[in-house]
Amino acid sequence: MQIPFLSAHVQAFINAFRGIVKGIQRERSLRTHSLVTLAVIAAGWWFHITSMEWTMAILAIGLIWATELINSAIEAFADHLHPEQHLEIGATKDMAAGGVLMASLAAAAIGLIIFLPYLCDCLG
Repeated sequence: MQIPFLSAHVQAFINAFRGIVKGIQRERSLRTHSLVTLAVIAAGWWFHITSMEWTMAILAIGLIWATELINSAIEAFADHLHPEQHLEIGATKDMAAGGVLMASLAAAAIGLIIFLPYLCDCLG
C-alpha cells in the first residue's frame, strides 16, 4: 500500500536532489564548491575540529550551496524569460550574485576562524 503523503515527500526530495545534480552539471561555480566542500571536510577530519567547529563549517557550506543554487535558478529563469539583455534582468541577476558574494565572504571568515589556528599550530 502506497501512502500518498509519504510518496509526495519522497518525490519532493528526488526533485530537489535532481536540482542539485543539474546545478553541478551546469554551473562551474557549483563544481568549484564541490571541491571546496570536500577540502573543508578533509581538513576538518585531519585537524579533528570540535563539534562546534563542525557545526559552523556545515552551516557555512550549506549557506554557500543554498545561495549558489538559488542564484543559479534565478539566472536560468531570467535568461529563459528574457534571453536578450535587459536592464532590470541584469540588476536582478547582479543582486542574486551579490547574495552569493556575501555568503562566500561570511563562509571564508568562518573558515579562517576555524582553520587558521590549526594551520598556525602545524607551521609554528
